[in-house]
Amino acid sequence: MSLKLDNVSYIYESGTNMERKALENINLEISKGEFIGIIGHTGSGKSTLVTLLNGLISPSGGSIYWDGQDINDKSFDRKMLRSKVGLVFQYPEHQLFEADVFSDVCFGPKNLGLSADEVKERAYRAIKDVHLDDKYLKQSPFELSGGQKRRVAIAGVLAMGPEILVLDEPCAGLDPKGRNEILDLLSSLHENEGITVVLVSHSMEDVADHADRIVVMDKGHIVYDEAPKRVFGHVHELEEMGLSVPEVTYIMNDLADEGFAVSRDVTTIDEAVAEIKRLVER
Repeated sequence: MSLKLDNVSYIYESGTNMERKALENINLEISKGEFIGIIGHTGSGKSTLVTLLNGLISPSGGSIYWDGQDINDKSFDRKMLRSKVGLVFQYPEHQLFEADVFSDVCFGPKNLGLSADEVKERAYRAIKDVHLDDKYLKQSPFELSGGQKRRVAIAGVLAMGPEILVLDEPCAGLDPKGRNEILDLLSSLHENEGITVVLVSHSMEDVADHADRIVVMDKGHIVYDEAPKRVFGHVHELEEMGLSVPEVTYIMNDLADEGFAVSRDVTTIDEAVAEIKRLVER
């Protein structure tokens, strides 16, 4: 499984006086088993990028390949791609529309042409995977909390059997408990189900804690595509782009500036605890 963007660009309102280039010369490859974080300030092109990944929009230039096949070829099966690359929007209301939760989760697999029994089996399995209580199954999804709506939206995508799960700001507007529950769910799907996760987030802590690779976007370009420690080593460059690094990284840099022999490339609290413990014991 591989999804590759080759020199991809995207222009909104092309050919009009409202023309705006959202992406330019994007080269990106997503491979099986990765957990990728995508960060960037508002307007950097993050959301445009993720809607390209499963063919919701087509690039203005360049090519996108699924396992070596150009997804814009007339013979390419877009329905198959959207079952393999599942997209969860920032606002779950945009993809919830059935009368009750169970019907909503069934919608995707039903449109794959599966039998009624297979649709129900997939839906129940997905609902179990997102840890949504059965008591909500006959309830309207619009009566649920923000975190529960996101679970339903994720379950609806999981029921289609994706190999890649793409989420655009899934924790936006959630309280700390709801945010942690969603992030723990994504980690479980990645680690236990083998699903490749692409997480768009404005939280440096979230991507530092969960991603093994971070893509930094600025003005429609990919500026960095590296491991978290390397990305967050570019403190001043990120700040110039209107971004930051995890708070714990700032703290460890302050300690180092004060003469303490601690590493500056700490990006998580667990790493900071281990580093300070090592310093004390020494």
